[in-house]
Amino acid sequence: MDELDRAILAALRKDARTSISALSKSLNAARPTIQNRITRMENSGVIGGYTIKIQTGTSPNLVRAVMLIVVQGNNAQSLVRELQARPSVTAIHSTNGKWDLVAEIQAESLEDFDRELNEIRSLKYISSSETNILLSSYKM
Repeated sequence: MDELDRAILAALRKDARTSISALSKSLNAARPTIQNRITRMENSGVIGGYTIKIQTGTSPNLVRAVMLIVVQGNNAQSLVRELQARPSVTAIHSTNGKWDLVAEIQAESLEDFDRELNEIRSLKYISSSETNILLSSYKM
């Protein structure tokens, strides 16, 4: 994956319904190039499907969590790019102190959450992590 692939993924994460033409214009790349890149990422499994974001509180089985991550060496940006490509990761924050990154994760069920958590934990640059499932949210 190169910068264009990552830019395509980032744009599709914001709006999976973005047209090839709109992506082509916003990324300053030829329409066939964008289409070929998307097809390649779909065929290789980088893009595992298209989904929608469900607003908090509207899905009764939605599992939400925060994952605190220690990054191996000076690889935070590489890890951020890998996390950005995962549909289950809804936000990523850099932090100070013991943890380098905080990733917000959501899944449709505990089974999906468990699978996704195991996949994320196996990413190359994660030295250690701690995950906390969010039980209740309070409006401010």
